[in-house]
Amino acid sequence: MTEHSIPDEGRQPRAARPPAPADPRGALVRARKARDTPGQAALPAQAQARTGDSTASPSDEHSQPSGPPGEQPDPHRPRPDQGAGQGGGHDNHDGVPPGAPGGEERRTGQPRPPGSGPAAMRRDGDRLRFVGAATRRIARGIDLDEIVMGLCRATVPTFSDAILVYLRDPLPVGEERPSGALILRLRRTDRLRSIEGGAEEPDTDDGTMPALQSQSDLVTTAELCEVRPGGALAEVLRGVRPVFADAPAARAALPELLGEGRTAPAGQRTILAPLRGRRRVIGAAVFLRRADRPAFEADDLLVAAQLATHSALGIDKAVLYGREAYIADELQRTMLPETLPRPTGVRLASRYLPAAETARVGGDWYDAIPLPGSRVALVVGDVMGHSMTSAAIMGQLRTTAQTLAGLDLPPQEVLHHLDEQAQRLGSDRMATCLYAVYDPVAHRITIANAGHPPPVLLHLGGRAEVLRVPPGAPIGVGGVDFEAVELDAPAGATLLLYTDGLVESRLRDVWTGIEQLRERLAATAQLTGPDHPPPLEALCDDVLDMLGPGDRDDDIALLAARFDGIAPSDVAYWYLEPEDATPARARRLARSALERWGLQELTDSLELLVSEVVTNAVRYASRPVTLRLLRTDVLRCEVGDDVPQLPRLRQARATDEGGRGLYLVNKLARRWGATRLSTGKVVWFELNHS
Repeated sequence: MTEHSIPDEGRQPRAARPPAPADPRGALVRARKARDTPGQAALPAQAQARTGDSTASPSDEHSQPSGPPGEQPDPHRPRPDQGAGQGGGHDNHDGVPPGAPGGEERRTGQPRPPGSGPAAMRRDGDRLRFVGAATRRIARGIDLDEIVMGLCRATVPTFSDAILVYLRDPLPVGEERPSGALILRLRRTDRLRSIEGGAEEPDTDDGTMPALQSQSDLVTTAELCEVRPGGALAEVLRGVRPVFADAPAARAALPELLGEGRTAPAGQRTILAPLRGRRRVIGAAVFLRRADRPAFEADDLLVAAQLATHSALGIDKAVLYGREAYIADELQRTMLPETLPRPTGVRLASRYLPAAETARVGGDWYDAIPLPGSRVALVVGDVMGHSMTSAAIMGQLRTTAQTLAGLDLPPQEVLHHLDEQAQRLGSDRMATCLYAVYDPVAHRITIANAGHPPPVLLHLGGRAEVLRVPPGAPIGVGGVDFEAVELDAPAGATLLLYTDGLVESRLRDVWTGIEQLRERLAATAQLTGPDHPPPLEALCDDVLDMLGPGDRDDDIALLAARFDGIAPSDVAYWYLEPEDATPARARRLARSALERWGLQELTDSLELLVSEVVTNAVRYASRPVTLRLLRTDVLRCEVGDDVPQLPRLRQARATDEGGRGLYLVNKLARRWGATRLSTGKVVWFELNHS
């Protein structure tokens, strides 16, 4: 920085100065009043703030006393600059008195090399300390916004009065090659703004509005900039090195970046620093100082280069981390049900919580699978670990469970086949699982367990009961038989299935957690009274609220099922012999059931569809055919036989005598389907009713 001469009569005696005051943000702010020079305004020192360390700013050489504290000038002692034969042309900013090291050169008239001496060394040390503190602050960021904010707050006001950060839009990830034009978007700005009392504090802008409009002495800028191939801005970005605004390369590059008609402070008060990641340029940073502050020096280009390099590498890593987190979230989301089904006679609610923000994937899962006969399978499982591998194994086991449920196998058989699948995936692939089948007509539930925590049943009166189910061995052990138990599932009761992350942590064992869960459910049920069960969604939230700060060691999967059941008066069930007269009898039985339920408007449609489906069943069946009608929010008809082959919809030709039955069902029914059972199949369809 240029040294200014000061007349003798303007020199004031030096006195010991008090220690620098502590800034409330945690940094030390050094300040002094600059000596006025003819034709030159005083230059206030740059404030030291927001770097996270109590280090001096790059301009703190102006805040240091020019001599030892407490030293008084001797009127009979010649000034150092006069002793050098300079006639008072320059002030001795180094503060080296005669006789001190370095003073001989001044007395003998031999000039010292430029940039040498205690002041230069002090400036270099200040810069090193600032760069260290700033890079540590930038490195603390994990995501993109934290890194950009760290760059802004580390440089304003310590290094610059304002900063503009442009990033490529979109940012390239990893090895992918960006296509299309290079677009830079203003990501964030930081600048000094005035506050009460004439002081200044950093003012942060998120980059969504044109920046720095309130400070016309600095710059106004456009939000988007398209870099023209072969243009001045492209050349500066390709060169990577920071440049001053008065450099030939920057004279045309800055207007292209900031926008037409917008200018930045001229000379060495603006630095344009490209941000280059591991493989390509990803943006640019512009550092600015106002006219009433000291201009940048040549060594400040090195500081800007260090800040730009650390920021660019951090942004590269943040983008990679963001992509990994996105993949993890997408993987976990696709592994779990996007929405729960709405089976007849049961209401469902679920929750899933990862172990932590840094471990977003895991092996916990839940599922609800509609089964023939208006039944529903309720599944919850937990694969060991919180990695991508655990999530992948969980996805395979969940898919296997869905396939086995479609075959309508008993719960213990489903667990047996899951155990075989886990052994095929690897010798160390272990998981716990609980599989339950609820029948809303019989008001019964069948449960099989493979090393999973037992479910809790909340009765309508408010009593919470931990169900006694055989614990079983985890899936993947091999050679273990699984048992199933059948229990009552009264209407109004709520079954809660969960993983061990809800009840087990490093602060409590699993059985203590289960007891706390049971007590929490009972207390929640008391709030709604004995005749009304608690709302299902609110119940799930209340269960998760019992987790304390140290209770989140594992993933948590939660599935709650409210049993409404189907009343016996809403069910009609018959066995029909496979005879030629059976379709006619089925039509009469269906018509009588509709009359009893007051649904006569569906008579024609139901008789036609029942006749077609029963006729197909009677044609191939060797055992009695079952016909069941269920009245809920829809009218459901189910026809079962002992033939495992499923019917398929086809377009009958004009000369065909048959093949039009399923075509009529497809046209008239709300929806229909066929499910293979261990004893045959069931063909069902539904009709809307008012």
